Amino acid sequence: MVSVGKTKLDSGWLAARSTEVHLTGTQLTTTHPPSIARYSPWMEAEVPGTVLGTLVKNKVVPDPFYGLENETIIDIADSGREYYTFWFFKTFEAKLSGNQHLDLNFRGINYSAEVYLNGNKKNLPKGMFRRHSLDVTDILHPEGQNLLAVLVHPPDHPGAIPPKGGQGGDHEIGKDVATQYVQGWDWMAPIRDRNTGIWDEVSISITGPVKIIDPHLVSSFFDDYKRVYLHATTELVNKSAWVAECTLNIQVTTDLGDNTCLIEHLQSQHVSIPAGSQVQYTFPQLFFYKPNLWWPNGMGKQSMYHVAITVDVKGYGESDSWSHLFGFRKIESHIDSATGGRLFKVNGQPIFIRGGNWILSDGLLRLSRKRYETDIKFHADMNFNMLRCWAGGLAERPDFYHYCDIYGLLVWQEFWITGDVDGRGDPISNPDGPLDHDLFMLCARDTVKLLRNHASLALWVGGNEQIPPKDINAALTDDLKLHPFFKNVLNENDESTTESHLAFQDPSQYLDGTRVYIKGSLWEGFADGNGGWTDGPYEIQNPEDFFKDSYYKYGFNPEVGSVGMPVAATIRATMPPEGWQIPLFKPSGGGYIEEVPNPIWYYHKYIPYSKPGKVHDQIELYGAPKDLDDFCLKAQLVNYIQYRALLEGWTSRMWTKYTGVLIWKTQNPWTGLRGQFYDHLLDQTAGFYGCRCAAEPIHVQLNLATYFIEVVNTTSNKLSNVAVAASVWDLEGTCPYYKVFEKLSVPPKKTVSISEMKYPKSKNPKPVYFLLLKLYYMSDYGILSRNFYWLHLSGGNYKLLEPHRKTKIPLKIISKILITGATYEVHMHVQNTSKKPDSKTLTHLNNFVSSQSNDDFDTSSLEPIHEKANEKHGVSLFQRIYRSFAEENDGLK
Repeated sequence: MVSVGKTKLDSGWLAARSTEVHLTGTQLTTTHPPSIARYSPWMEAEVPGTVLGTLVKNKVVPDPFYGLENETIIDIADSGREYYTFWFFKTFEAKLSGNQHLDLNFRGINYSAEVYLNGNKKNLPKGMFRRHSLDVTDILHPEGQNLLAVLVHPPDHPGAIPPKGGQGGDHEIGKDVATQYVQGWDWMAPIRDRNTGIWDEVSISITGPVKIIDPHLVSSFFDDYKRVYLHATTELVNKSAWVAECTLNIQVTTDLGDNTCLIEHLQSQHVSIPAGSQVQYTFPQLFFYKPNLWWPNGMGKQSMYHVAITVDVKGYGESDSWSHLFGFRKIESHIDSATGGRLFKVNGQPIFIRGGNWILSDGLLRLSRKRYETDIKFHADMNFNMLRCWAGGLAERPDFYHYCDIYGLLVWQEFWITGDVDGRGDPISNPDGPLDHDLFMLCARDTVKLLRNHASLALWVGGNEQIPPKDINAALTDDLKLHPFFKNVLNENDESTTESHLAFQDPSQYLDGTRVYIKGSLWEGFADGNGGWTDGPYEIQNPEDFFKDSYYKYGFNPEVGSVGMPVAATIRATMPPEGWQIPLFKPSGGGYIEEVPNPIWYYHKYIPYSKPGKVHDQIELYGAPKDLDDFCLKAQLVNYIQYRALLEGWTSRMWTKYTGVLIWKTQNPWTGLRGQFYDHLLDQTAGFYGCRCAAEPIHVQLNLATYFIEVVNTTSNKLSNVAVAASVWDLEGTCPYYKVFEKLSVPPKKTVSISEMKYPKSKNPKPVYFLLLKLYYMSDYGILSRNFYWLHLSGGNYKLLEPHRKTKIPLKIISKILITGATYEVHMHVQNTSKKPDSKTLTHLNNFVSSQSNDDFDTSSLEPIHEKANEKHGVSLFQRIYRSFAEENDGLK
């Protein structure tokens, strides 16, 4: 008997343009299977992937993300839909035993398809965000060799690209239930095939007579999180012609390491399922006493339990199985009366949100588990605790959520409505959303079922800067209503409540029931709360402005963005030499400078580092850049200051004015030049490290508006007997200012102002100087936070730093590298030989407090991403290893 389970069909696919294939689907899957030959239209296919991804892979078209090559690829608006209608073909082996069934599963097709298997046709209806499962048991080839062909059609309304580009092109894509960024945005060039293809996982699943469908796991909490219940409901389908007598099992285990697990619960129930029917079964709730809880990044460990459900059928044996990593946690939110912002709590503890807006990993949907892990770990390394999946992108995939579970990133997931495309754009777009509202809701419900068991999923939001049409919003509001356990009306310490909880419907019987639904990103505690255009801004700022009371009025900003210039090696890898020209610096009056980028930078959506009339050019503060390397180096200095100040400014007003902020945006799905902390080739900008510094759970910082030193404690524990040392260093290496503030206490979840840093008010302060802040325990001088600033006096600049570019720091470095398989272990000893420690300052006594981390290093993260736009010259393996260690080792501050 063939074992039950799922097999991915993720290799060995062929593809061809439909207009070049003169055979029917029946012929392709019976008498004329295709092959790759010299004059054949067939080529190796990217599945999962898109038509354009396949064409790029086979070099039929150039890399659209390199230079201006995207302009050489014909757009679907000009070619017609038939041009991007493609056949995909694959063979697979499957030979069943008696009473076994085989389903052919598509987790995502854009936009509709016709499936042929061994000469038999089945249609896959429209909708990008819906799963398809076809029972093909009766049409499998008896010898086991099966021929599969899929004809994939593009979205019905791919739209056109106006001369000026536009947010979402001409907005026609909004008439379909699909990604909207594909018509281009102010940060993205258009995707020529509109992501047509088999874009998500394809698999076959073999079961016995009974199949498990979409289990739902929910945890409920009582007695101050001491008493916890796991609720589980699943759908069961009996595909046989007789009553199935089943034993349904649920097992919960924890991993103890060394291939050992602890069985926390094992429960079996008898279920009878009538022939050919589908039933819903809810397990008796499972009790846990003080289980290990799942916490967001920076609040605690991401404890996970392995939940497995199996069904055994009498006379057959194990018929199907399902498993999932599950985290016990409770997420609540409400509109905070003090700030007007939405305030989130996890496991009863308030969490100050510092995170970013996420589009997707790759604009051509070249998605992979490996890439997702790198992406999500980068965000955890920046000390972020939330990602917002923007409505114009994807309902993100289970692999994305898996790594958010592992690394502790809360996720705000939006449905596929945007203001620009759905009623608020320029020109005004269709306000009634997609043409087929029933299809939208079908996709929404299916998405909820796909993602609802992930601990990281925090809330559902109807749309970006827009509310869904009334009927869709009403349906979402009803479908996603909260179970009474999660309505913030129950007193968890009230014994009468805990004893009467059995009177409620089991929460796992809800579609979700555990997460709040918000109708739009500018409503109900976000921005002004009423839908006004009150997110942003999206441009360079004076660093001190982030700290000013006038900067942003509202409690939670879902989008605030700025610059994102990558390093010079990325520019050379993603653009031809004519794209290596730096902007022209054009005087615009009042001492301001306007940056004029070259056409390739303009096409890649470059944001300038100046705003005439408001912000002086932040790169020019370091002196006029001479060439690409000089420009990019100075841009990194600005990136660091800009994003550190952004997060420090928000955190300075934690709970008094703000409850959270999400930066627009953290990364680019292509080789864009704005709003990113690492580029499409996975090289970090200095903004990455600015965020990593500013978003530390315990942090010392300088308020750039008042010059007061502040200590931030976002943890649940009080800081006691700590000290702050503030030292100023001039360009000659002397220390004209040194202050220590001792015996400090900082309450949990507070930002405390310590004292003014008065060096700028001293006699004859230097025009450019360095400030080193250290927060440390007085008992052992262990450093909790270290923050290094380079500063100039009011009205000044950093041009005095230029002569020190060539200064060599006398460092003695001894390194040792141990290689075991794919693991590199690097030991480095770094010694500054220039001067003995000054005992008067006490700084030589400081040592870094150990940070317990499960981080490890995987050389796979160093692999190139995509063809032409990743050929960084002169970067050795060990240079890349060094970068990765520098970015991931918490001890390298």
